Parts: sequence; structure tokens; C-alpha cells
Amino acid sequence: MIEMAIDKLEKRLKKEKKWKSVPDAPRAKLVQLKKIYEKEKVVLEVLELYEMFRDIEKLDKIRENEFRKGVNLKVTYKGKIVNVNLDKLKEYFDLLERFISYLK
Repeated sequence: MIEMAIDKLEKRLKKEKKWKSVPDAPRAKLVQLKKIYEKEKVVLEVLELYEMFRDIEKLDKIRENEFRKGVNLKVTYKGKIVNVNLDKLKEYFDLLERFISYLK
């Protein structure tokens, strides 16, 4: 879903002639989008979140309370420990909703 939104942002920027051609690599697109949308907090937060989601398979992670309500995944990302639990997932959901509203 985030990838489709990134493609939509790219198309919008191409129409406005603000997009410089870059390789199709996702990281290259992210770098350029971060520069262009540096003043848009919602877009930057979603791009950071997307970066973390892309790297999550390679990151060090610890599973806690897998079968209880307090399920938690501790991920070490950029030198910080990020707790991905149900509350954090709700925050991500709200962030993505605001991002989708921004795109419309």
C-alpha cells in the first residue's frame, strides 16, 4: 500500500515537473521524496516507517508474550529499540490514515 502511495507521489511530482529521474530502486525514490517533502511531517513519517518495514526482516528482533494480550516485538532499528505492540500498530494505522487523506 505504501509503495502504491509512493508511486502516486512520484506521478504527481512528474506532472508538476519537480521529479528528477532516478533509478527504479526504492531507496533512491525515498531519498528524493524526503528532500522534496521535507516540510510535510506526515509524508516524512510514513517514508521513515516504510523504510523500517522494508528492513524489518534483516533487523535484530526479540519476540515477547507471543500468546498473550501484551504481544510485543522488540526491533533494533538505527541503534534504537522499537517496541512494536498493539498500541504502536494503532499509531501506525492512524499515521497511514492521515497519509492517505493527505494524498487525496
